[in-house]
Amino acid sequence: MRIVFFIKHLIFPLNQQNRFFERLLLFAWISTVCFVLSSCGFFSTTYDISKGTVVGTYKTLKVATDVAVGTCKVVYKIGKYTFEVVMAPFDWPMTHDIESIDGMSPKEAIAKGRVKNSPYVVKGKRYVPMSIDEAYKYSEIGIASWYGKETQKQKGGEMTANGEAFDPRKPTAAHKYLPLPTHVRVKNLTNGKSMIVRVNDRGPFVDGRIIDLSSGAAKQLGFYEQGLAKVQIETVPLD
Repeated sequence: MRIVFFIKHLIFPLNQQNRFFERLLLFAWISTVCFVLSSCGFFSTTYDISKGTVVGTYKTLKVATDVAVGTCKVVYKIGKYTFEVVMAPFDWPMTHDIESIDGMSPKEAIAKGRVKNSPYVVKGKRYVPMSIDEAYKYSEIGIASWYGKETQKQKGGEMTANGEAFDPRKPTAAHKYLPLPTHVRVKNLTNGKSMIVRVNDRGPFVDGRIIDLSSGAAKQLGFYEQGLAKVQIETVPLD
C-alpha cells in the first residue's frame, strides 16, 4: 500500500533567524493535511494485483472486494486494467429504484455492509443473488446493454447498489445476481474485444439482457453506437 502526497511549489521566505519557525510551520501544515485525509479513509491508495499461477486467477488484497463505506478513494490494478473506487456521499440518489436490500432501506443496508449477495426488491419484484461459490463458477452468454450520463441526475454521479459513486467512464457494470462487487471478463462475440469490469451495481431490469455496462466499457468493447451486443461473461476469480 502506498499513500503519496504531492507537495508542489511550496516556498517560504527563509533566512537564518526564522528557519526554525518555518520548519515548525511546514511540519504543522503536513500534519494537518494527513489528519484531514485520514479522516475519510484512504486517499489515492494503490494496489497491484498480479496474475497468479492458476489460469484466470489473480492474487489480490481484500481491498478489491471489500471497500469500506467512508473510504475516499482506492485505486488498484488487475493485470492491465486499473480500477478506481470512490464511495458516494449518502445524500446522492441511487442509480436504480431499489426499494429494499435484505429487508432494510438501501442506504441502511449499504451502511451496514449487507449488500454483497443479499436479496433485494425492485418494483415489487424480489431478486436473490447467487452465492459466492456459484459466482466463482459463473459463465453466461447473452445480451449486454449500457448505461451512462443519462442516469446521472447530480454532478459527480449517483450511488451504485453497493454505495460506490457511479462514473460512466470507468470499467464497471450492473448485474442482477452476482455478488457485489465481482470482477468479470466481458467478451463482445461480434468483434472479439474483451475486458475486465467491476460489477458494483444492480440491473439491467429489462427482459433478455444479462449485464448493463458503463458507457465507457461499451465504447472499449465496440458496441456503444449499437446499444446492444451479444457477449460472453465469466467471473475473474481473485485469491
